[in-house]
Amino acid sequence: MIDITLQNFEAELIGASQKQPVLLDIWAPWCGPCRTLGPILEKLETAYAGRFALAKLNSDEVPEIATQLSQMFGVRSIPFCVMFVDGQPVDGFVGALPEAQIREFLDKHVPAGEELEAEADLAEAEDLMAEGDLEAALAKLAHAVQTDPANEAARFDYIKALLELGLVAEAREAFAPVAAKAADTLTPHARFAALAAWLTAFEAAASADPGALRDAIAANKRDFDARFALAQHHLAQQRFTEAMDELLEIIMRDKAWNGEAARKAYVAILELLTKPAPKPAAEAKGGALEIAGKAAVVHSDPLIDQYRRKLSMALF
Repeated sequence: MIDITLQNFEAELIGASQKQPVLLDIWAPWCGPCRTLGPILEKLETAYAGRFALAKLNSDEVPEIATQLSQMFGVRSIPFCVMFVDGQPVDGFVGALPEAQIREFLDKHVPAGEELEAEADLAEAEDLMAEGDLEAALAKLAHAVQTDPANEAARFDYIKALLELGLVAEAREAFAPVAAKAADTLTPHARFAALAAWLTAFEAAASADPGALRDAIAANKRDFDARFALAQHHLAQQRFTEAMDELLEIIMRDKAWNGEAARKAYVAILELLTKPAPKPAAEAKGGALEIAGKAAVVHSDPLIDQYRRKLSMALF
């Protein structure tokens, strides 16, 4: 539990809620119900074991924030609790509610224990991947998927890591639930569609003869079947730029070839190479706080930017 002031508001409430939900308890020393509610909230913070953080704000000492939140939610009394998620106030309740009702409120906004555990595994895996320890990251990702099968970010990274290590059969098995879900969806998620394209490339590459394909292309630059097969071979070998170079040759000569297969494969490779965008901040209820957190900055990759430009020039 932490006391919120004008000085630490941005770091301890706005910033902290980007990492985990923060419940802000707005109270005052003269408020009887506040003294009843406070111990219940502290007990629940301990019981939920890190699934949310509790912050307290004395409305007498920090009226600027208390008034702004009260106006935002149309509330005129305390105790007043506001849930912050992703840097924004998203919900709240008024009064010293019974513990059971507060639990119902919390369960709408805080992650389940399994979700939190999987997110922790995913964060550790990302650090390990950044250090180049892919096998250790794979173990963390496998545990994350097992703990929370609905965590799409963990499943994507798990399948991608399996393919990077050449464990194609295991990757196919891990992809099966995604394929079953995609069968019911007209437009599958782009990142998983990219994984499907990569899996297809492994299948195609198994019977490919790269030397024969290069000879066929040398004899006829418009042998798009050979170019596409060679691109699939490069993709299976994780030679991503070489694969895109071959696909680009097809696109420049015949954009519509084989139902735009070259363009779709090129876009899939870009998706595989692109880090996911930061999660957008939740919209505030009834407006936004004047004191706002810093916007996330997306750092571009020069190589990806270069190949996006090449595709754009070829298409337009």
